[in-house]
Amino acid sequence: MKKIIFIVLAVLVAAGLVSFFIYRQQSGYTKVLTAKLIKQDLATVVSGTGQIKAKNYVNLGATAMGRVTHFYVKEGDMVKKGETVATIEHVQQEANVTGQQAAIAAAKTDIASDIAAEKTQEANVDHAKADLEQKKLDWDRAQALYKDGIMAKQDYDAKKAAYDLDVASVAQAVAQLNQAKAQTDSARGHLGTAIASLTYNQDLLDRTVAIAPFDGIVTNEPIREGETVVEGIQNAEGSTLMTIADMSVVTAEVKVDETDIVNISIGQPAEVTVDAIPGKVFKGHVTLVGDQALLRSTGQATSTSTTGTEEAKDFKVVVTLDTVSNELRPGLSTTAKITTAHKSNVLSLPIQALTMHNPDDDKPKSAGNVQAASTSTAKSQPIQGVYVLETDKSGKLRAKFVPVTTGITGATDIEVLTGLSEGQEIVTGPFKTLRALKSGSLVKRDTEKPVVLASGSSS
Repeated sequence: MKKIIFIVLAVLVAAGLVSFFIYRQQSGYTKVLTAKLIKQDLATVVSGTGQIKAKNYVNLGATAMGRVTHFYVKEGDMVKKGETVATIEHVQQEANVTGQQAAIAAAKTDIASDIAAEKTQEANVDHAKADLEQKKLDWDRAQALYKDGIMAKQDYDAKKAAYDLDVASVAQAVAQLNQAKAQTDSARGHLGTAIASLTYNQDLLDRTVAIAPFDGIVTNEPIREGETVVEGIQNAEGSTLMTIADMSVVTAEVKVDETDIVNISIGQPAEVTVDAIPGKVFKGHVTLVGDQALLRSTGQATSTSTTGTEEAKDFKVVVTLDTVSNELRPGLSTTAKITTAHKSNVLSLPIQALTMHNPDDDKPKSAGNVQAASTSTAKSQPIQGVYVLETDKSGKLRAKFVPVTTGITGATDIEVLTGLSEGQEIVTGPFKTLRALKSGSLVKRDTEKPVVLASGSSS
């Protein structure tokens, strides 16, 4: 038993000595996580959520009042341009059209009769003129004979009376011809009126038939067969029979946070995902960037809001998909990831490695420096940079603060413009250590082998 106790005590003493030496060896060092700088592709991505919408859609409203007699399509059906999709009762309108068609037929018959009468009157005029010509010759001869004293006064007067009678007959026939022409013109006018009335009544009849204005899909059908619909009037909307969307051009209408909208412009590429179609990505590009801020709580434009509340705002962004799919439906929830900037093979570092450092923190806290700091009103401003690992002359590893300027920001990395070079090893964490670290501090890697950043896009 004593032997076992002795062995346990020996092990404990050995472990204590090992721990003591390790502690002495690592005292004064700060353990840090590190990474080496490499070049990779970077992309700045802005996300927005919204819904799928057709670029062109129409709310097909009722253009006549009455009861819906039949729907030829239902929600989700594809329709073709010119296809009849619904009808409203049209007994009165159809009767009016039939009546006007009969009136037009009667007017055409009247015109034909008047034209025949007109031709009869033309023949009468020709006949009267021929008689007048004959009576004119007789009258001329009678004048010569009477002058020479050969014809009796009675015969002379008879010839003159016959001539005058034919003159009147010609005038009467011409008048009757003009009357016949006037009747024909009147009949043509009645025909024109009937045709105009038919056009009007045909339009009223056509209004009882709903026609698809373009190829598309029925996305909404709020009315059922048998319900009564009304047409819209001033300041009052009419009944909506259905909504038809043209899905040949599909858009994703999303809302983007106000802090990101300044980086979005028309033409930028985007990747659109739809919640209802997991695992599928649709390529697209930005086609509209809204210029009105929308209140996040209500979706109302700030220009129309009467309240002065300061709340988060969004902007509308429309992404048009490059290719469409039959799986897409208006109203599906979607997320659009818009690439606002992209650079290939650029030097980058993890975002968490970037810190703000005040040069005053590196100065020794001697009494003179404390007094100088208390009397000086000027204070150094924090500088953006990272801590780079360097080996000093004694072979110890130290963290040196290096100011850097940065460029575009990816999902996890940020572009380095100046201050660093490829292959340098930098401190990436932990976060609390970075906040307290000072330039020139002794450091020790948390792992023997530094973490090397994986190559590829950070988007």
